[in-house]
Amino acid sequence: MEKYKTIDFSRFSSIKIGPKIKVKIIDENNYNGEFLIGNATNTLVSPNAKNLGILDEKYDFIEYKNGILKVGGKTKNRKLYRFAKEHNLGGFEFLAHLPGTVGGSVKMNAGVKEEEISNNLLALKTDKLREKKEFNFSYRHSDIKDPVFEALFEIKRDYDPALDIKLKNMRKNQPSLPSLGSVFKNPKGDYAGRLIEAVGMRGMVKGGIMVSDIHANFFVNTGGGSFEDMLYLINLAKKRVFETFGITLEEEIKIL
Repeated sequence: MEKYKTIDFSRFSSIKIGPKIKVKIIDENNYNGEFLIGNATNTLVSPNAKNLGILDEKYDFIEYKNGILKVGGKTKNRKLYRFAKEHNLGGFEFLAHLPGTVGGSVKMNAGVKEEEISNNLLALKTDKLREKKEFNFSYRHSDIKDPVFEALFEIKRDYDPALDIKLKNMRKNQPSLPSLGSVFKNPKGDYAGRLIEAVGMRGMVKGGIMVSDIHANFFVNTGGGSFEDMLYLINLAKKRVFETFGITLEEEIKIL
């Protein structure tokens, strides 16, 4: 018998937007094409979203042995960061302020600048254990289609406190209000935030959503923001940037 849980996305999502709906609890035996929500840190959930799944709690674990770190897909990025720091394991310093789960981060190749989660990846378990070379990774993207139940990482160096501080300082210009992080990927050779600001949208408000006046690639919920408010500003940013610069902005977030 399938297991479900009801999630109120207006509380669960990092931008505090979304309906209260029933979500299927997923393991390696019952996945059937559901969209996995992770911690809903980069997913905008519409009132009509359907066929959603969330990983079973048994995929929240970290094991370290003989230079190999095995991490469950449901494990939070910040939990992995703390474990790596406490055990002097390098390569995960960038996860300190990166919300979300390891499974979702591997699928989107999350990172900060040149630090990406795929850098130390050895293998991952989807329908079976697969080597990294079976997948293609690029900037904030991979071609992984199935849920990531486990990820195996090679430890190549010690924890680097100087790098940790440097990466944390880079995050100081990010707003504290509820958001989904960077809305758009940075176009090659430019920054989405700069382009959005250049077309006059920094600080723009639609309902309860504002284009942050701290970082224009963050759209924040000032209170009572809706899916429609967010979608309006996303589409307006894409339209203005294309009309002004001929650049098509590509969403980094997922819209359901």
